[in-house]
Amino acid sequence: MIKGAYFDNAATTQVDPRVLDSMLPYFSEIYGNASSMHTVGTRAKSALSLSRVTIADCINAQPDDLIFTSSGTEANNLAIKGVAMANRSKGNHILVSAIEHDCILNTCQWLAGQGFNISYIPVDNDGIIDTVILERMIRKDTLMVSVMHVNNEIGTIQPIEQVGSICRERGILFHTDACQSFGKIPVDMQTQNIDLLTLNAHKIHGPKGVGALCIKKGINITPLFHGGGQEAGRRSSTENIPAIAGFAAAAEICMNEMKSEFQRISQIRDYLYNFLSKNYEDFYLNGNLIKRVPHNLNFSFHGMEGEAIRLLLLFDECGISVSAGSACSSNDKENNASHVLKAIGLNQFEARGGIRVSFGRFTSMEEVITFTHAIGNVVRQLNSIYS
Repeated sequence: MIKGAYFDNAATTQVDPRVLDSMLPYFSEIYGNASSMHTVGTRAKSALSLSRVTIADCINAQPDDLIFTSSGTEANNLAIKGVAMANRSKGNHILVSAIEHDCILNTCQWLAGQGFNISYIPVDNDGIIDTVILERMIRKDTLMVSVMHVNNEIGTIQPIEQVGSICRERGILFHTDACQSFGKIPVDMQTQNIDLLTLNAHKIHGPKGVGALCIKKGINITPLFHGGGQEAGRRSSTENIPAIAGFAAAAEICMNEMKSEFQRISQIRDYLYNFLSKNYEDFYLNGNLIKRVPHNLNFSFHGMEGEAIRLLLLFDECGISVSAGSACSSNDKENNASHVLKAIGLNQFEARGGIRVSFGRFTSMEEVITFTHAIGNVVRQLNSIYS
Protein backbone atom coordinates (compact mmCIF):
# COMPACT_ATOMS: atom_id res chain seq x y z
CA MET A 1 0.00 0.00 0.00
CA ILE A 2 1.29 3.46 -0.90
CA LYS A 3 2.04 5.67 2.07
CA GLY A 4 0.50 9.05 1.31
CA ALA A 5 2.26 12.39 1.49
CA TYR A 6 -0.15 15.31 1.48
CA PHE A 7 1.11 18.64 0.11
CA ASP A 8 -2.16 20.39 -0.74
CA ASN A 9 -2.84 22.25 2.49
CA ALA A 10 -3.62 25.48 0.62
CA ALA A 11 -6.67 23.68 -0.77
CA THR A 12 -7.74 22.21 2.56
CA THR A 13 -6.21 20.82 5.73
CA GLN A 14 -6.66 17.74 7.83
CA VAL A 15 -8.86 18.43 10.85
CA ASP A 16 -6.72 18.46 13.97
CA PRO A 17 -7.85 15.70 16.39
CA ARG A 18 -8.03 18.35 19.13
CA VAL A 19 -10.46 20.31 16.99
CA LEU A 20 -12.57 17.23 16.32
CA ASP A 21 -12.75 16.52 20.05
CA SER A 22 -13.97 20.07 20.69
CA MET A 23 -16.77 19.61 18.14
CA LEU A 24 -18.20 16.28 19.26
CA PRO A 25 -20.31 17.51 22.22
CA TYR A 26 -22.23 19.85 19.91
CA PHE A 27 -23.44 16.93 17.81
CA SER A 28 -24.70 14.76 20.65
CA GLU A 29 -25.08 16.76 23.89
CA ILE A 30 -25.28 20.52 23.22
CA TYR A 31 -27.27 20.13 20.01
CA GLY A 32 -29.85 22.90 20.41
CA ASN A 33 -30.71 25.77 18.10
CA ALA A 34 -28.94 28.89 19.38
CA SER A 35 -32.09 30.93 18.75
CA SER A 36 -34.24 28.78 21.06
CA MET A 37 -35.13 30.16 24.49
CA HIS A 38 -34.96 26.91 26.45
CA THR A 39 -31.92 25.56 28.27
CA VAL A 40 -30.75 23.32 25.41
CA GLY A 41 -30.85 26.30 23.08
CA THR A 42 -29.17 28.72 25.47
CA ARG A 43 -26.31 26.28 25.98
CA ALA A 44 -25.75 26.31 22.23
CA LYS A 45 -25.97 30.12 22.22
CA SER A 46 -23.36 30.27 24.96
CA ALA A 47 -21.01 28.16 22.82
CA LEU A 48 -21.69 30.48 19.87
CA SER A 49 -20.87 33.56 21.92
CA LEU A 50 -17.71 32.05 23.36
CA SER A 51 -16.51 31.03 19.89
CA ARG A 52 -17.15 34.54 18.61
CA VAL A 53 -15.04 36.01 21.42
CA THR A 54 -12.23 33.50 20.82
CA ILE A 55 -11.93 34.23 17.10
CA ALA A 56 -12.35 37.99 17.53
CA ASP A 57 -9.49 38.00 20.03
CA CYS A 58 -7.27 36.33 17.43
CA ILE A 59 -7.70 39.26 15.02
CA ASN A 60 -7.95 42.11 17.57
CA ALA A 61 -11.60 42.76 16.78
CA GLN A 62 -14.84 43.27 18.67
CA PRO A 63 -16.87 40.04 19.00
CA ASP A 64 -20.08 41.74 17.86
CA ASP A 65 -18.38 42.65 14.57
CA LEU A 66 -17.89 38.99 13.63
CA ILE A 67 -20.45 37.26 11.40
CA PHE A 68 -20.28 33.50 10.90
CA THR A 69 -20.80 32.25 7.34
CA SER A 70 -20.68 28.91 5.53
CA SER A 71 -17.28 29.60 3.92
CA GLY A 72 -14.67 32.15 2.91
CA THR A 73 -16.40 32.37 -0.46
CA GLU A 74 -19.67 33.42 1.15
CA ALA A 75 -17.85 35.91 3.38
CA ASN A 76 -16.13 37.46 0.36
CA ASN A 77 -19.42 37.69 -1.52
CA LEU A 78 -21.06 39.33 1.48
CA ALA A 79 -18.20 41.79 1.87
CA ILE A 80 -18.10 42.93 -1.75
CA LYS A 81 -21.76 42.69 -2.76
CA GLY A 82 -23.07 43.72 0.63
CA VAL A 83 -21.00 46.89 0.84
CA ALA A 84 -21.55 47.77 -2.81
CA MET A 85 -25.33 47.46 -2.62
CA ALA A 86 -25.67 49.24 0.72
CA ASN A 87 -23.40 52.16 -0.17
CA ARG A 88 -23.99 52.75 -3.86
CA SER A 89 -24.90 56.39 -3.28
CA LYS A 90 -21.35 57.00 -2.01
CA GLY A 91 -19.62 55.61 -5.12
CA ASN A 92 -19.73 52.79 -7.63
CA HIS A 93 -16.02 52.20 -8.25
CA ILE A 94 -14.32 49.15 -6.71
CA LEU A 95 -10.61 48.36 -6.80
CA VAL A 96 -9.34 44.78 -6.44
CA SER A 97 -5.98 43.20 -7.07
CA ALA A 98 -5.48 41.25 -10.29
CA ILE A 99 -4.64 38.07 -8.35
CA GLU A 100 -7.67 37.81 -6.08
CA HIS A 101 -9.38 34.48 -5.51
CA ASP A 102 -11.98 33.57 -8.13
CA CYS A 103 -14.81 34.26 -5.69
CA ILE A 104 -13.73 37.92 -5.52
CA LEU A 105 -13.15 38.25 -9.26
CA ASN A 106 -16.44 36.58 -10.18
CA THR A 107 -18.30 38.69 -7.62
CA CYS A 108 -16.83 41.81 -9.19
CA GLN A 109 -17.77 40.58 -12.66
CA TRP A 110 -21.36 40.20 -11.43
CA LEU A 111 -21.29 43.70 -9.93
CA ALA A 112 -20.02 45.09 -13.24
CA GLY A 113 -23.24 43.76 -14.75
CA GLN A 114 -25.13 45.76 -12.13
CA GLY A 115 -23.49 48.99 -13.22
CA PHE A 116 -20.46 49.11 -10.94
CA ASN A 117 -17.05 50.05 -12.28
CA ILE A 118 -14.29 47.58 -11.42
CA SER A 119 -10.56 48.28 -11.75
CA TYR A 120 -7.82 45.70 -11.27
CA ILE A 121 -4.60 46.62 -9.46
CA PRO A 122 -1.61 45.06 -11.27
CA VAL A 123 1.12 43.11 -9.50
CA ASP A 124 4.84 42.89 -10.20
CA ASN A 125 6.70 39.75 -11.25
CA ASP A 126 6.72 38.61 -7.63
CA GLY A 127 2.96 38.94 -7.37
CA ILE A 128 2.96 42.01 -5.12
CA ILE A 129 1.01 45.21 -5.69
CA ASP A 130 2.68 48.64 -5.80
CA THR A 131 0.92 50.95 -3.34
CA VAL A 132 1.97 53.98 -5.43
CA ILE A 133 0.05 52.55 -8.39
CA LEU A 134 -2.88 51.82 -6.08
CA GLU A 135 -2.99 55.45 -4.96
CA ARG A 136 -3.03 56.61 -8.57
CA MET A 137 -5.97 54.31 -9.36
CA ILE A 138 -8.19 55.68 -6.59
CA ARG A 139 -10.95 57.95 -7.91
CA LYS A 140 -13.45 60.30 -6.34
CA ASP A 141 -16.13 57.64 -6.71
CA THR A 142 -14.02 54.76 -5.31
CA LEU A 143 -16.10 53.00 -2.69
CA MET A 144 -13.85 50.17 -1.56
CA VAL A 145 -10.57 48.35 -2.14
CA SER A 146 -10.13 44.59 -1.77
CA VAL A 147 -6.62 43.10 -1.64
CA MET A 148 -6.03 39.59 -0.31
CA HIS A 149 -3.47 39.23 2.47
CA VAL A 150 -1.77 36.10 1.11
CA ASN A 151 -2.32 34.71 -2.37
CA ASN A 152 -3.76 31.22 -2.50
CA GLU A 153 -1.65 30.09 -5.48
CA ILE A 154 1.80 31.59 -4.99
CA GLY A 155 1.73 32.49 -1.30
CA THR A 156 2.95 36.07 -1.64
CA ILE A 157 2.17 38.49 1.18
CA GLN A 158 0.62 41.83 0.25
CA PRO A 159 1.43 45.10 2.09
CA ILE A 160 -2.06 45.31 3.54
CA GLU A 161 -1.13 47.66 6.38
CA GLN A 162 -0.03 50.27 3.84
CA VAL A 163 -3.08 49.59 1.68
CA GLY A 164 -5.34 50.01 4.70
CA SER A 165 -3.60 53.24 5.66
CA ILE A 166 -4.10 54.68 2.17
CA CYS A 167 -7.77 53.73 2.26
CA ARG A 168 -8.22 55.19 5.74
CA GLU A 169 -6.71 58.50 4.64
CA ARG A 170 -8.99 58.64 1.59
CA GLY A 171 -12.15 57.59 3.42
CA ILE A 172 -12.42 54.36 1.42
CA LEU A 173 -13.38 50.98 2.86
CA PHE A 174 -10.69 48.30 2.84
CA HIS A 175 -11.47 44.58 2.68
CA THR A 176 -8.92 41.79 2.78
CA ASP A 177 -9.35 38.05 2.24
CA ALA A 178 -7.17 36.51 4.96
CA CYS A 179 -8.12 32.87 4.43
CA GLN A 180 -4.54 31.94 3.47
CA SER A 181 -2.81 34.08 6.12
CA PHE A 182 -4.94 33.60 9.22
CA GLY A 183 -3.24 31.21 11.61
CA LYS A 184 0.06 31.43 9.73
CA ILE A 185 1.07 35.06 10.23
CA PRO A 186 -0.43 37.80 12.42
CA VAL A 187 -3.70 39.37 11.29
CA ASP A 188 -4.83 42.49 13.16
CA MET A 189 -7.94 44.50 12.29
CA GLN A 190 -6.62 47.56 14.11
CA THR A 191 -2.92 47.88 13.29
CA GLN A 192 -3.44 46.79 9.68
CA ASN A 193 -6.26 49.29 9.14
CA ILE A 194 -8.77 46.66 8.00
CA ASP A 195 -12.48 47.47 7.71
CA LEU A 196 -13.73 44.06 6.53
CA LEU A 197 -11.88 40.76 6.99
CA THR A 198 -12.63 37.31 5.57
CA LEU A 199 -11.64 34.10 7.39
CA ASN A 200 -12.40 30.41 7.13
CA ALA A 201 -11.74 27.29 9.17
CA HIS A 202 -10.69 24.57 6.77
CA LYS A 203 -7.35 26.23 5.93
CA ILE A 204 -6.30 26.11 9.61
CA HIS A 205 -7.01 22.45 10.42
CA GLY A 206 -10.63 23.17 11.27
CA PRO A 207 -13.83 21.84 9.68
CA LYS A 208 -15.15 22.68 6.23
CA GLY A 209 -18.42 24.57 5.89
CA VAL A 210 -17.70 27.50 8.21
CA GLY A 211 -16.15 30.90 7.67
CA ALA A 212 -16.49 34.42 9.02
CA LEU A 213 -16.63 38.04 7.97
CA CYS A 214 -15.57 40.72 10.42
CA ILE A 215 -17.12 44.13 9.77
CA LYS A 216 -16.13 47.17 11.78
CA LYS A 217 -18.98 49.00 13.47
CA GLY A 218 -20.69 51.68 11.45
CA ILE A 219 -20.30 50.00 8.05
CA ASN A 220 -23.58 49.46 6.25
CA ILE A 221 -23.97 46.12 4.52
CA THR A 222 -26.85 44.49 2.66
CA PRO A 223 -27.38 40.83 3.65
CA LEU A 224 -27.16 38.11 1.03
CA PHE A 225 -29.68 35.97 2.95
CA HIS A 226 -33.01 37.03 4.42
CA GLY A 227 -34.74 34.93 7.02
CA GLY A 228 -34.79 34.60 10.77
CA GLY A 229 -32.39 37.45 11.48
CA GLN A 230 -29.51 35.45 12.94
CA GLU A 231 -26.07 37.06 13.26
CA ALA A 232 -27.63 40.43 14.17
CA GLY A 233 -29.70 40.34 11.00
CA ARG A 234 -26.66 40.30 8.75
CA ARG A 235 -26.64 36.58 7.91
CA SER A 236 -29.91 34.73 8.42
CA SER A 237 -29.56 30.96 8.83
CA THR A 238 -29.38 28.60 11.80
CA GLU A 239 -25.78 28.73 13.00
CA ASN A 240 -23.67 25.60 12.55
CA ILE A 241 -22.60 25.31 16.19
CA PRO A 242 -20.35 22.21 15.88
CA ALA A 243 -18.42 23.77 13.01
CA ILE A 244 -18.21 27.17 14.71
CA ALA A 245 -16.90 25.56 17.91
CA GLY A 246 -14.32 23.72 15.81
CA PHE A 247 -13.38 26.95 14.06
CA ALA A 248 -12.73 28.61 17.41
CA ALA A 249 -10.66 25.67 18.66
CA ALA A 250 -8.61 25.63 15.45
CA ALA A 251 -7.99 29.37 15.68
CA GLU A 252 -6.87 29.15 19.29
CA ILE A 253 -4.44 26.33 18.52
CA CYS A 254 -2.98 28.33 15.64
CA MET A 255 -2.41 31.36 17.83
CA ASN A 256 -0.66 29.29 20.48
CA GLU A 257 1.56 27.46 17.99
CA MET A 258 2.06 30.11 15.28
CA LYS A 259 5.68 31.01 16.05
CA SER A 260 6.95 27.42 16.38
CA GLU A 261 5.00 26.25 13.31
CA PHE A 262 6.29 29.14 11.21
CA GLN A 263 9.87 28.17 12.05
CA ARG A 264 9.31 24.45 11.50
CA ILE A 265 7.54 24.87 8.17
CA SER A 266 10.16 27.40 7.03
CA GLN A 267 12.82 24.73 7.48
CA ILE A 268 10.76 22.21 5.50
CA ARG A 269 10.09 24.70 2.68
CA ASP A 270 13.73 25.81 2.50
CA TYR A 271 14.92 22.20 2.33
CA LEU A 272 12.67 21.49 -0.65
CA TYR A 273 13.47 24.78 -2.40
CA ASN A 274 17.23 24.23 -2.03
CA PHE A 275 16.92 20.68 -3.32
CA LEU A 276 14.96 21.72 -6.41
CA SER A 277 17.13 24.73 -7.24
CA LYS A 278 20.36 22.71 -6.92
CA ASN A 279 19.25 19.60 -8.77
CA TYR A 280 17.03 20.88 -11.58
CA GLU A 281 18.40 23.60 -13.81
CA ASP A 282 15.00 24.05 -15.44
CA PHE A 283 13.36 24.76 -12.08
CA TYR A 284 12.00 28.24 -11.39
CA LEU A 285 10.00 29.72 -8.55
CA ASN A 286 6.70 31.51 -9.03
CA GLY A 287 6.41 34.42 -6.61
CA ASN A 288 8.80 35.97 -4.12
CA LEU A 289 10.82 33.63 -1.89
CA ILE A 290 11.02 36.12 0.99
CA LYS A 291 7.67 37.94 0.91
CA ARG A 292 5.58 34.79 1.08
CA VAL A 293 4.29 32.48 3.75
CA PRO A 294 6.56 29.43 4.20
CA HIS A 295 3.54 27.17 3.82
CA ASN A 296 3.59 27.61 0.03
CA LEU A 297 6.06 26.72 -2.72
CA ASN A 298 4.81 27.27 -6.29
CA PHE A 299 7.26 26.31 -9.03
CA SER A 300 7.57 25.23 -12.65
CA PHE A 301 10.08 23.54 -14.95
CA HIS A 302 11.08 25.36 -18.14
CA GLY A 303 9.76 23.47 -21.16
CA MET A 304 7.44 21.25 -19.12
CA GLU A 305 4.75 23.81 -18.24
CA GLY A 306 2.21 22.15 -20.50
CA GLU A 307 2.56 18.90 -18.58
CA ALA A 308 1.62 20.17 -15.11
CA ILE A 309 -1.52 18.02 -14.95
CA ARG A 310 0.40 14.94 -16.05
CA LEU A 311 3.01 15.66 -13.39
CA LEU A 312 0.26 15.97 -10.81
CA LEU A 313 -1.22 12.61 -11.83
CA LEU A 314 2.17 10.90 -11.78
CA PHE A 315 2.77 12.23 -8.29
CA ASP A 316 -0.65 10.95 -7.29
CA GLU A 317 0.30 7.48 -8.51
CA CYS A 318 3.22 7.72 -6.07
CA GLY A 319 0.82 8.59 -3.26
CA ILE A 320 1.83 12.25 -3.26
CA SER A 321 -0.86 14.95 -3.31
CA VAL A 322 0.12 18.28 -4.88
CA SER A 323 -1.86 20.85 -6.85
CA ALA A 324 -1.57 22.47 -10.24
CA GLY A 325 -2.62 25.94 -9.09
CA SER A 326 -5.79 26.68 -7.14
CA ALA A 327 -8.15 23.84 -6.26
CA CYS A 328 -11.12 26.06 -7.13
CA SER A 329 -9.65 26.90 -10.53
CA SER A 330 -9.67 23.23 -11.47
CA ASN A 331 -13.45 23.59 -11.85
CA ASP A 332 -12.89 25.89 -14.85
CA LYS A 333 -12.94 23.47 -17.78
CA GLU A 334 -12.52 26.18 -20.44
CA ASN A 335 -9.33 27.84 -19.24
CA ASN A 336 -6.73 26.02 -17.20
CA ALA A 337 -4.17 28.82 -17.36
CA SER A 338 -3.75 30.50 -14.00
CA HIS A 339 -4.84 34.14 -13.90
CA VAL A 340 -2.35 34.61 -11.05
CA LEU A 341 0.62 33.33 -13.06
CA LYS A 342 -0.42 35.42 -16.06
CA ALA A 343 -0.63 38.49 -13.81
CA ILE A 344 3.01 38.03 -12.72
CA GLY A 345 4.14 38.02 -16.35
CA LEU A 346 4.04 34.40 -17.47
CA ASN A 347 2.67 33.71 -20.93
CA GLN A 348 -0.42 31.61 -21.66
CA PHE A 349 1.66 28.43 -21.95
CA GLU A 350 3.78 29.05 -18.84
CA ALA A 351 0.71 29.99 -16.80
CA ARG A 352 -0.54 26.42 -17.17
CA GLY A 353 2.56 24.98 -15.55
CA GLY A 354 2.60 25.91 -11.88
CA ILE A 355 3.00 23.12 -9.33
CA ARG A 356 1.81 24.20 -5.88
CA VAL A 357 3.26 22.37 -2.91
CA SER A 358 1.68 23.57 0.32
CA PHE A 359 2.58 22.51 3.84
CA GLY A 360 0.60 22.22 7.06
CA ARG A 361 0.75 21.15 10.69
CA PHE A 362 1.02 17.47 9.85
CA THR A 363 3.67 17.81 7.14
CA SER A 364 6.89 16.09 8.19
CA MET A 365 10.46 16.38 6.94
CA GLU A 366 10.29 12.68 6.15
CA GLU A 367 7.42 13.33 3.73
CA VAL A 368 9.41 16.07 2.02
CA ILE A 369 12.38 13.74 1.62
CA THR A 370 9.99 11.18 0.11
CA PHE A 371 8.88 13.88 -2.31
CA THR A 372 12.47 14.65 -3.35
CA HIS A 373 13.00 10.98 -4.14
CA ALA A 374 9.78 10.77 -6.10
CA ILE A 375 10.26 13.90 -8.17
CA GLY A 376 13.29 12.53 -9.97
CA ASN A 377 11.39 9.42 -10.98
CA VAL A 378 8.36 11.43 -12.07
CA VAL A 379 10.39 13.86 -14.19
CA ARG A 380 12.35 11.01 -15.80
CA GLN A 381 9.14 9.12 -16.49
CA LEU A 382 7.60 12.18 -18.13
CA ASN A 383 10.72 12.90 -20.16
CA SER A 384 10.85 9.33 -21.41
CA ILE A 385 7.42 9.73 -22.97
CA TYR A 386 8.66 12.53 -25.21
CA SER A 387 12.26 11.46 -25.79
